[in-house]
Amino acid sequence: MRTARLRTVHPVLWAGWAALAAGAVLCVLGWYGVSGERYAERQLPYLASCTVPGAALIVAGAVLLTHGRGALAAARVEELYGLLVAAEPAEAEESATSAPLAVSGDLLMVPGGTLWHRADCPLVAGKVESVPVDAKLLASGELGPCPICEPVEETD
Repeated sequence: MRTARLRTVHPVLWAGWAALAAGAVLCVLGWYGVSGERYAERQLPYLASCTVPGAALIVAGAVLLTHGRGALAAARVEELYGLLVAAEPAEAEESATSAPLAVSGDLLMVPGGTLWHRADCPLVAGKVESVPVDAKLLASGELGPCPICEPVEETD
């Protein structure tokens, strides 16, 4: 599922690499030409025709690579965001309907836990393994009240 933007980024990267390679070749040719001449006035044509344009191509290639990689990263983030937004909310609805819904007056606990909660507490809401609080555990003091939902013990 590649987007059109991802396909347009690759030519920019190839152009950047080509400019870098051409610039390096021109700089090497300029250096070779300058090194063969003894006098400065005979070295200037090599500098003007090879070395300076080669350096400019190297800079242009670096700019193209930087822009291409930034655009590639932005395109990937856009694609991931599109996939995230396109995720169907039906999955979330299915998981919410499969868990038993409790009334906020009910007290729940998780087996093996040390706290008791109101049914609408975010720590136990939607958890299939949460069970109603055992009155014996509550009376013995083995379970403490949740500090988030602050349940009130029912006295029946």
